[in-house]
Parts: sequence; C-alpha cells; structure tokens
Amino acid sequence: MSRRPATLLASGVLALLTALAVASPAAAAVTPQQKLSVLSSWTQTSASSYNAWNSARQNRAAWADYNFDWSTDYCSSSPDNPLGFSFSLSCFRHDFGYRNYKAVGQFSANKSRLDSAFYEDLKRVCATYNAVVRPACYSLAWTYYQAVAIFGSVAAVQQSDLDRAAKMKTEAERHART
Repeated sequence: MSRRPATLLASGVLALLTALAVASPAAAAVTPQQKLSVLSSWTQTSASSYNAWNSARQNRAAWADYNFDWSTDYCSSSPDNPLGFSFSLSCFRHDFGYRNYKAVGQFSANKSRLDSAFYEDLKRVCATYNAVVRPACYSLAWTYYQAVAIFGSVAAVQQSDLDRAAKMKTEAERHART
C-alpha cells in the first residue's frame, strides 16, 4: 500500500475514533487516560495528526470536556509568517502540545516528539511554496526547529537568521527571472 492510501486510511480511522469519542456518553466524564490518548493522537509528526488537531481547533466546543488549553502566542517573539511563509498554525500546534503536556505533567517525555512534529509541520508548509523560494523556507523551518529543540522557544530565532533566508529568497527569485 502506498503512503497516500495508508495516510487516508489512518485519517479515516482517526476521524471515526474521534467521532465515537464525542458521541459516547462517557465523553462527558473524560478520564486522564482518554485526554492523554487524544493529546497524543493530535501531536504526532504525520499530516493526518495535524489535520485531526486542526479540525478539533476549528470545532473546540466538541472537545470542551477535555479542558484542553488552546491558548497560543503563535511563534512567540519570532515572526509568525517570516518572509511571507505561513508558520503561524505550525507554531499554534506546537504551543498546544507544550501547554497541554505541561498541564498533565508529561512534558519532558514528549518534548522531543512535539519539536519533531513542529519541524514536520513547517516542512509541509514549505512544500506548498514555489520551488524557487522553497530552499529559503526550509532554511527558516530548520532554524525555527533548532530554536525550539535547543531553547524550547522560537523566540531564540535571530535577525541574522531571517536576513540569511531573505537573501536566499531574493537571490533565488532574481535568478528565476533571468
């Protein structure tokens, strides 16, 4: 089975399980294990995990009994959309994972995976851009990932990192026009 059908199948199974959890009378009395299970399913590195989290983000009322912390400062003090690359939702999901795993006392056991999921989300964003500017986006994605992996926050991204990527982008665009 190729990755695409397998991903679609996994997404469908996750959606079905999610729907059953919401429709279940037991959903009103969410156990810590149920909360951790949903939290884990929404913070994996896959696109289907991201899509399930984003669907829940857009329909938070259905998940109210789980008492998730949906607050975010997006990419902290670093740009949410550096050089026009849309990183804000990737930062939002990263915040979601950090805040909710901290709230249940499971952060240190999950930090590495949360940071890896963040990087995968950023790379998926970059893949949507024109091949000419994509290397600059990937460079910024790596920089944002390194900031969270090492310092725990994208606030550690320096202006010099942004300037380097801006120069890459400008040169690539100029080269593509010639």
